[in-house]
Amino acid sequence: MRRAYSDFMKALNDGKFVFTGEIEPKKTTKLEGIIEAAKVLKNHVVACNVTDNPRARAYLSSLVASYVIQRDVGLETICHITVRDRNRLALISDLLGASALGIKNVLVISGDHTTGGDNPGAMPVYDLDSTQFVQMVRGMVDKGIDLNGNPIDGMVKLHVGVVGNPNADPLEVELCKVERKIDAGAEFIQTQIVFDVEKAKRFVKELNSSVPVLIGIFPCKSHRIAEFIANKIPGISVPKEYIEGLKSAGASGNGSEIINKIDMVNVEYFSTLIKELRRTTKTAGIHIMTMGYESIVGKITDRALDGTSR
Repeated sequence: MRRAYSDFMKALNDGKFVFTGEIEPKKTTKLEGIIEAAKVLKNHVVACNVTDNPRARAYLSSLVASYVIQRDVGLETICHITVRDRNRLALISDLLGASALGIKNVLVISGDHTTGGDNPGAMPVYDLDSTQFVQMVRGMVDKGIDLNGNPIDGMVKLHVGVVGNPNADPLEVELCKVERKIDAGAEFIQTQIVFDVEKAKRFVKELNSSVPVLIGIFPCKSHRIAEFIANKIPGISVPKEYIEGLKSAGASGNGSEIINKIDMVNVEYFSTLIKELRRTTKTAGIHIMTMGYESIVGKITDRALDGTSR
C-alpha cells in the first residue's frame, strides 16, 4: 500500500465508506459562490471534486478554486486536470503547482471535445492520454522525475484517480480501459452518473479490483433535469419511477413545500441505492454531484448511514 498523503486516501485505506462532493467553478472572477458551496459540503464529505472546464467550457481555474477552498474552508479537494487542454509541459507544471499549494488529490479527465463547448474554435491538445498522464504522475510521486526523466527538486505528494463509466455498452471495453489505468498506477476510481443500481453493482463486481471505487450519483432538483439527462445524455438510463416521483413532488404546493417534497424523493431514492451497494458490493464510497444542490448532500448521507457505521 502506498503512503497516504491526504485525508481522503487515508479514509479509503482504512476501509471507511466515504462520500465526496463536487463544485463547478463558473466563468467568473468571484470566489464567494464556490466558498459558500464548500461550506455547505464540509460537514458531509471527506473531500470535494473541483471540475476543470467541464463540457469544454472555459471556467475559473480548477487549481485556483481548489486552493481557495482548502485555504478558506478547510475542505480537502480533488482537483480535476483535463488532458484535452494541456500539453505535457503544462500538465507537469500544474502538478508541481498543485503539490506546492498543498493539494493532495487529482483526478485525470480526458475531457469533451472543444467543438461542443463555448469556444468551439479552440484547438484540443491531447498530448497525453489519461493512461499516460497517470504514468507521469506515478513517476513524479514515486521516483521524483518528470515524464522525460528530469529530476524534480522536492517531493510531489499527490494521489491520482481516474474515471469509469458503469453505463458503457459494451461494459467490457470500458472495464479494459479502467484496468489499463489501474495498471498505470491509478489509486482510486470515481464513476460517471449512475441511476440504475444494477449497472453500478455490475461495474464494481466485474471490475473486481482492490482499487477503491466511488459510484457517482446526481440528485436532480426537478423532473425536467432528470428528463434531460434521460433524453440527451447517451447511455444514462433514468428510471421512470424516479422521474415520476420528482414530477409528482413538484406538481403542487408552495415553493418551500415543493422543495421539501423533491428533497424527500431524492433522499429516499439515493439512500436506498447506497444501502444496496454497501450490502452487495465492495463499493468504497459515493461521489455526489449536485450542480448547485449542495443542500441535499447531508440529507442523503445521513439517511444512507442511518443505523450503520462508516
